[in-house]
Amino acid sequence: MRHRNKNNHLGRTSSHRKAMLSNMASSLILHKRIKTTVAKAKELRKYVEPLINRSKEDTTHSRRIVFSYLQNKEAVTELFREVSQKVANRPGGYTRILKLGYRLGDAAQICYIELVDYNENMLGTGKAAEKKTARRSRRGGKKTTTAKVEGAATPAAESATGAENSEE
Repeated sequence: MRHRNKNNHLGRTSSHRKAMLSNMASSLILHKRIKTTVAKAKELRKYVEPLINRSKEDTTHSRRIVFSYLQNKEAVTELFREVSQKVANRPGGYTRILKLGYRLGDAAQICYIELVDYNENMLGTGKAAEKKTARRSRRGGKKTTTAKVEGAATPAAESATGAENSEE
């Protein structure tokens, strides 16, 4: 029975689990998005969010604590230089899990886990955020009424504009 046990051990020993989460957290910080299973992503979220929260205060003590979890100097410097600047005013929820479907080999549920402030598509700052201003119909362009008003006296002008509209 697993009463009151919140951690998913992921079928690994303690040392293997700690090493795996450390490597995954370093990859997430360096690449801003990684692809993994949903179970690992949920455990990684519990592992990495306190570290990101710790990085808001840039002191030697907090750097040493984060390094003891990550064991990667590049990831620690990236976390304290760039990531902490982006999440400075966010009260929590630094990661997002996007489910993708099932893996072909073993039908494990696959997802992306990403840092929230680094996805330009979701933030709407990219080209996808620009909205189209022109509305188009399937029937063609707008019909001109200026030719009828100006050339109402000449029947040849009306037939010429009528021919142009029918070609469109």
